Amino acid sequence: MDAIITEPARVDYYRLTVDDVQYTDDEFHHAKEMQHSLRMEARRDPFLAKVLELADTQRFMVNRNQEFTYCDWPFHLDTRCKWDWYLSAFGFGGDLKTTFASSQKEFDEAVDFFDWDRSRSWYMDIAHSDRDFIYAISKKNCKVFKKFITRGDEVYTRGREKYEELAFQWWLLTPQTA
Repeated sequence: MDAIITEPARVDYYRLTVDDVQYTDDEFHHAKEMQHSLRMEARRDPFLAKVLELADTQRFMVNRNQEFTYCDWPFHLDTRCKWDWYLSAFGFGGDLKTTFASSQKEFDEAVDFFDWDRSRSWYMDIAHSDRDFIYAISKKNCKVFKKFITRGDEVYTRGREKYEELAFQWWLLTPQTA
């Protein structure tokens, strides 16, 4: 589903493959249903419509020697990310997810459970952006859920705390070169 929406050149509809991975008729049909739901949601959601129209898809960003602080301990790491959608003109982007959630409440719980808050904060800090978003499509009922994140809000702050701890652990366990 992700490739159908953000990397259609990788999809062979005749062979039912993405790259060299074979899918069944049912899997492809379900992915197309999910894509259709997203497009129908874009008719009601002007922001999503603009994302689908304007965003760069699968955009890489790399920061060399990005500064971090954990428990008042400064350190640096090379960082990277790959955006599902990035709005260059506005300096922020977002992520496309599939989910087993069938309600907004379940989706909100999934954001924390799967640490999507952590990845969104990570991406925001790599891009130095103040906003981010997630659109998710239910595998159960094809409903579209959304979450908007702003620097400093609860989701961003919780995610940043999660990634800072992991980044510090990585830094501690990675040999540093002078």
